[in-house]
Amino acid sequence: MRSRWTFGVAAALALQAFAIGYVSGVEHIPAAPDLTAFSTTIGDWTRVREDVLAEGVVKTLGADARITSTYQDKRTGLYADLLVAWFQSQRGGASQPHSPKVCLPATGWVPQESGELTLGFPQGAVTVNRFVLAGNNQRAVVTYWYQTPRRVVAGEWEAKFWLAADALRDRRSDTTLVRIFVWDGKGGDSEATEAAARFTRTLYPLLRDHLPR
Repeated sequence: MRSRWTFGVAAALALQAFAIGYVSGVEHIPAAPDLTAFSTTIGDWTRVREDVLAEGVVKTLGADARITSTYQDKRTGLYADLLVAWFQSQRGGASQPHSPKVCLPATGWVPQESGELTLGFPQGAVTVNRFVLAGNNQRAVVTYWYQTPRRVVAGEWEAKFWLAADALRDRRSDTTLVRIFVWDGKGGDSEATEAAARFTRTLYPLLRDHLPR
């Protein structure tokens, strides 16, 4: 089983390298979206602050446009940290999104649960990652996904596969990492999960209209 997984990973990476290399000379690079003009209100959530990233974090992230904001649900009082990182091109591999499953534990958070959420939209069902983290006597529920002009993808290796396939078809390699980080309140993980799902349901169509198509 492990050998099949290893082969699948190697195949995905090889396909991605071939596809990005193939289109690099004729890639259609879209203009960066103006994410600074993104809505201050997302459903029941209101932006309460812009989160300034340290210079080293910005460099490591490598995004060409981003949102780093904290929103509060006026109904429950819960807070959600939103990260939207848009990557204009992934030629050379230097500007690829980093998986939150790797980055967040590296900052001291300890994973407690991991799975997926499937949400319904008029355009069809969308599946996103969900996992629970704990650290410093706090808990949080995180949802995240990779969003391209054609699709939403949860899995990292699946995202690499579709990046390659779409690069060959559309001659584009732009993608977006979207991460929602909801701090647990009195209702615990279940309340935070429901809040993250509501935030995701409202955020996704807004981003779909705002990002390059």
